[in-house]
Amino acid sequence: MNMNMKIQQNGGERSSTKIALTALSAMVAETTTFPIDLTKTRLQLHGESLLSTRSTNAFRVASEIVRSEQGLLGLYKGLSPAILRHLFYTPIRIVGYEHFRTLFATQHDGSLSLSAKALVGGLSGVIAQVVASPADLVKVRMQADGRTVSQGLRPRYSGPLDALNKIVCSEGIGGLWRGVFPNIQRACLVNMGELACYDHAKRFVIRNRISEDNIYAHTLASVMSGLSATALSCPADVVKTRMMNQAISKEEKIVYRNSCDCLVKTVKIEGLKALWKGFFPTWARLGPWQFVFWVSYEKFRQIAGLSSF
Repeated sequence: MNMNMKIQQNGGERSSTKIALTALSAMVAETTTFPIDLTKTRLQLHGESLLSTRSTNAFRVASEIVRSEQGLLGLYKGLSPAILRHLFYTPIRIVGYEHFRTLFATQHDGSLSLSAKALVGGLSGVIAQVVASPADLVKVRMQADGRTVSQGLRPRYSGPLDALNKIVCSEGIGGLWRGVFPNIQRACLVNMGELACYDHAKRFVIRNRISEDNIYAHTLASVMSGLSATALSCPADVVKTRMMNQAISKEEKIVYRNSCDCLVKTVKIEGLKALWKGFFPTWARLGPWQFVFWVSYEKFRQIAGLSSF
């Protein structure tokens, strides 16, 4: 009886340690790669209006941000809600994935196929995104606000708390979950590609003696997972970004009725390739983000005396 209580207590302590380490690693990774994420968001919003016909690219968007929005500080517009989001999102999906992986592995002779890992990754991503969606909404709105400022107009929000207050007042509590369905779709696809691919690729690299369980194995696995996650999630990411940027009020016209309407209008006005707008900045962010996160997380786990992911 006492032994079982000790095991449960140690398990709880390990879970709380993992939650703390994932949150810390995510904060480091998010701060490092946030300018790329901002560039990607602005690039995805470009072309929403028929007036926005001038072609653009990630470098031009980033240069415009630096030139017209408080210099380099403009590249960190919306960082605080982004970090707040990851305090919920990343621990839930990472620790949740490990928990589900262990649970399912015990029913399959201790090992899981890539498809089973993808299913587990998608499930953990969906749960995490539902919880973190309000913070994600505020992040997207504040990132898009910088474009309004560069046009000589007043920003919609002065900060994260002001954004939360105004969204609730004008759109109701449910407004905090605007775009939650395309958000869930994206989170499912991202985590299917990211977690399952990282897990599988790392074990492939180690099992085939390409590298030991070290920074080289983590780097190779993160690059492969970043590519698969980006290819799978980019269309849903474009729809999610546009849906979440759409503020609903009496003075403003509804552009997209739902995620399906957004998808159809985007393809109709801008072509099929618009669904992969921001692919390279997305991949350029996911690659470094995953590298910083996984290397930090694996190192922190080692310091804390936990086994490898």
